[in-house]
Amino acid sequence: MFDKLVVIDAQGHLLGRLASYVAKELLSGQRIVVVRAEGINVSGSLFRNRVKFSEFLNKWMNHNPRRGFQHFRAPTKIFWRCVRGMIPHLTPRGAAALQKLKIFEGVPAPYDRVKKQVVVDALKVQRLKNQRHYCKLGDLSNSVGWSKQNLVDQLETKRKARATTYFQKKVKAHNERQKELGLPQVKAIKNQLAQYGY
Repeated sequence: MFDKLVVIDAQGHLLGRLASYVAKELLSGQRIVVVRAEGINVSGSLFRNRVKFSEFLNKWMNHNPRRGFQHFRAPTKIFWRCVRGMIPHLTPRGAAALQKLKIFEGVPAPYDRVKKQVVVDALKVQRLKNQRHYCKLGDLSNSVGWSKQNLVDQLETKRKARATTYFQKKVKAHNERQKELGLPQVKAIKNQLAQYGY
């Protein structure tokens, strides 16, 4: 189903599988926001993925390195590059699709109050066997030069504290309303209204 905006919580998803679903939706015209990119899982141990990334760092253009490979370290940019590889981004259609994607570390202010979704077929618990090694994209990025992990963790701690407070208030208000609906005066009024079809 086509929505105006889809917000995906990337925590616990596998990198390539999530990217393939996102790319497919982007090409169909869907606007997508991906949050908590640092929580994406990558199959293989952290050591193995660091070795693969170090091999990637060896790739550059000899006569003008500035025009060659861009070795992104941030989780958002690594995921963005993964999605870009699944889209014909040099065509107008592909470029327009890539413009419809936003990726964030953590959950910034506009999206912390929005209903988030998951891609069930891309979840690590669905696709990876229990004994298989995996690592988090945030840990991999931190080990190869990304310097914002501590800041993101601090902001996430504050956000979760605010969310807990909000949820407790919501539960308290709901319980009070249920008590009020159970009062005999309210029941009598509801019975009178029911006689008139309300």
